[in-house]
Amino acid sequence: MYKEHRCHSGKMNSRFGSGEGRFGRHFGGPFGHHKFGMFNQGFRKVPVNIEETETSFIIELFAPALVKEHLKVLTKDDVLTITYQPKEETESEKKYSRREYSNGSFERAFGLNGKVLSDHISAHYADGILMVTLPKNPETNTPEKDILVD
Repeated sequence: MYKEHRCHSGKMNSRFGSGEGRFGRHFGGPFGHHKFGMFNQGFRKVPVNIEETETSFIIELFAPALVKEHLKVLTKDDVLTITYQPKEETESEKKYSRREYSNGSFERAFGLNGKVLSDHISAHYADGILMVTLPKNPETNTPEKDILVD
């Protein structure tokens, strides 16, 4: 399920850090250049945890103080994309004496690689965490098998 494209840096990390992960190769593999062309153009980094259970993958995206209606989760061409685009503020800019977080735009994209039943994906935002549940495709998620070495 897991090939990640990071719009804010132009880098992709596969599962559990750099190197090849269980679900794919580094950015530049089958997807080539990122099709959105938004690298370093005001997107912020939002952290995620990805849990794997027997029946699903669960993405927990940490992004507090968002307006739920401005979150968008979609799949297209076997890629899950999560975006947040807040409405433009019409009032004057606030002047902060210190600012350590932002509610600005972000985008995260994950290659599903046929590992997920896309029609059954669900998402829920509460307490600053967007939780996206991706049910595993039983046809492409076979358990690992030990091979006897002679």
